[in-house]
Amino acid sequence: MAFRDFSEPVLSRRALFRSSAYVAAGGALATLPFGRALLAHDVSSNWPNIAAAVEEYVSSGKVANMVAAFGWQKQDPHTVARGETAFNSGVDAGLDTLYRIYSMTKPITGMAAMMLVDEGKLGLDQPLADILPAYSNMMVQKTYDGAITPDNLEPAKRPITIRQLLTHTAGLGYGIVQNGPIKTAYERAGLVPGQVSRLPIPGLGRGNPVESLEAFADGLAEFPLVYQPGTKWSYSVSLDLLGRVIEVVEKKPFDQVLKERLFDPCGMDSTYFRVPRSEIGRFTDNYGIMAGVPLPLDPARSSIYLDDPAFPFGGAGLVSSPRDYDRFLKMLLGFGVIDGKRVMGELAVRVGTSNLLPKTASLEGTWMEGQGFGAGGRVTGTAFGWGGAAGTAAFVDYGSGLRAGLFTQYMPSESYSIQREFPDIVLKDLQAMNGGNR
Repeated sequence: MAFRDFSEPVLSRRALFRSSAYVAAGGALATLPFGRALLAHDVSSNWPNIAAAVEEYVSSGKVANMVAAFGWQKQDPHTVARGETAFNSGVDAGLDTLYRIYSMTKPITGMAAMMLVDEGKLGLDQPLADILPAYSNMMVQKTYDGAITPDNLEPAKRPITIRQLLTHTAGLGYGIVQNGPIKTAYERAGLVPGQVSRLPIPGLGRGNPVESLEAFADGLAEFPLVYQPGTKWSYSVSLDLLGRVIEVVEKKPFDQVLKERLFDPCGMDSTYFRVPRSEIGRFTDNYGIMAGVPLPLDPARSSIYLDDPAFPFGGAGLVSSPRDYDRFLKMLLGFGVIDGKRVMGELAVRVGTSNLLPKTASLEGTWMEGQGFGAGGRVTGTAFGWGGAAGTAAFVDYGSGLRAGLFTQYMPSESYSIQREFPDIVLKDLQAMNGGNR
């Protein structure tokens, strides 16, 4: 998802996290000349600007809680944490609190695919149709988000590849992105790879999802692409479809593959597609922001995440804790090794966190313009990361040896600026640690 050229870092506000309803991505902290020197500092209490931001959001009632988790190289994480799992729950939020991480699931799925590439079971530029023959003769909309009638369709000019699935360049659509007839068609067909709440909330009626990952993949193949494969970066269901590729190649359910290949080896024992009822006590409530006021959207004790999902959503389906996600980041920062145990091959991590965008793909006019994209996450300089629909964000930076995550629960993520501003605030504290030098 070629080794990355670590010699050409980039640092700018545009290059740091950006946010949309479902997206945020990591920034290039590696350009800081003092990055490695910081490893000698006691950083456990050196995040005053992060602490001030977290305090402001919680004390003002914008969110019920907020946890920022940081780690250097192989060291254990430390946190800045305020608030309770829900307003007035009486349970403090911390490293082991459970959060809906939504699209932060994508880098996990991407790295699972990279393991198979590393083992020769998949090829980055292998046609998807080799694994899923239903994608052999795809049609494409001539006019983006236009009609899905024969007069607006043409044959795909090139095959969809694994690289394109990893980088949102396969031409697939997304119900949360499309606005044309295909959005309605997806919903009617149950091609809904995500969930928000059991509550009947206006504007969140997205249809009932099909009941298996196989049915999702087969159903998706019956609809046209919104772009010609390999021509445009467009946020999509490609990581969900990649889950089906993984389970076909591994000959076992996708969620089982993640547990056996990533979660168990990394010691991620609090990452779930379904939250066990025994863990409700540390599960957060999720809130919808209406006119600046947080209202219950998915209360923990009646959460839709207490039920088995229709299928494991590889693009947005996981619940995890700051501690667990930090272990995933720690493994990536160790180039596949965590606590002395190898989970992934070094090359798989190096390639997966590098810029994998096809040379034919345009980023003009997209969130990704001027940046790179790897195995399910943004690549900026020596940083790799992504964010989620409910305000979460996380990244690793290979130049500074830092891993960082932000955890809270509100939707949509653009209601507040904290997700977008998180790396800038981290950068400000890092500069202070270095005496204000850059």
